[in-house]
Amino acid sequence: MKKIILSLLLISSIMKIKAQTEIPLYPITIPNSKPAENLEKHSTEPGILIISDISIPTYTVYQPKVQNDKKSAVIVIPGGGYFITASGHEGADIAKSFNEVGVTAIVIKYRIPSDRTMINKEIGPLQDAQQAMLLTRENADKWGIDPNKIGIIGFSAGGHLVSTLGTHFTESLIPNPKNTSLRPDFLILGYPVISFQDSLTHMGSRDNLLGKNPTIEKKDFYSNELQVTKKTPPSFLFHATDDDAVKVNNSVLFYQALISHGVNAELHIYQNGGHGFGLINKTTNDRWMESCRNWMRHNGWL
Repeated sequence: MKKIILSLLLISSIMKIKAQTEIPLYPITIPNSKPAENLEKHSTEPGILIISDISIPTYTVYQPKVQNDKKSAVIVIPGGGYFITASGHEGADIAKSFNEVGVTAIVIKYRIPSDRTMINKEIGPLQDAQQAMLLTRENADKWGIDPNKIGIIGFSAGGHLVSTLGTHFTESLIPNPKNTSLRPDFLILGYPVISFQDSLTHMGSRDNLLGKNPTIEKKDFYSNELQVTKKTPPSFLFHATDDDAVKVNNSVLFYQALISHGVNAELHIYQNGGHGFGLINKTTNDRWMESCRNWMRHNGWL
């Protein structure tokens, strides 16, 4: 009996590990990459999982115990100023919260922009976001999801990446022989960097992606409040007024651009909370995730 119990525990552990296996984002060749030593590092500072020097992108699928009947999925993009990724409280924790309501979540470990590892560092993260969308849509049957109900959530600079994907999805920067749609069905943006304009941007994120002296054309191209069209996906945004890292007007201007183009959107602005609070804003009893779930229900994704 003891051996049987130990065997069952071992099988259970293996199943849990298998359910959350980290898999290379690209099955063969990573586009736009240079041969370079893998210097990826993991640390906890303080109590927050930080991953830096990412040159080999991966994805991890978090499948719910019971899939919601809408069969929606959400791709999760942690933030970190295009310098690191906060892959715990803005990654795995978010995925598990979506799992609680039957939504499949796919956490992406995307490449950090680097001249050492990339031919063109400004497009590397967007390539990874596009590849994540392509993989999720093309694996919809395998993962039991609806290919027309795939959203993407991003925090801080991860929000910039998500809003870039949501406004620049017509040009494929990755191999896409099936012409799979790279447009997310909805966006969720947490205290996002949206603009690369001098007066509004998070300068560290812009410097890390575009360098210290980007042209006006580059700043405009990656200022996603200027790139919204009527085809931009419906969006849910949340931000804190006292965010001293990423100005709240990043969210406000993106929301206004969405509304002016007739795109459905919802914006939640907290009085306090600062930057980087992840799943829980400790200054309020309000929970953005519950509001987000209600928004998803209202729109037929939950």
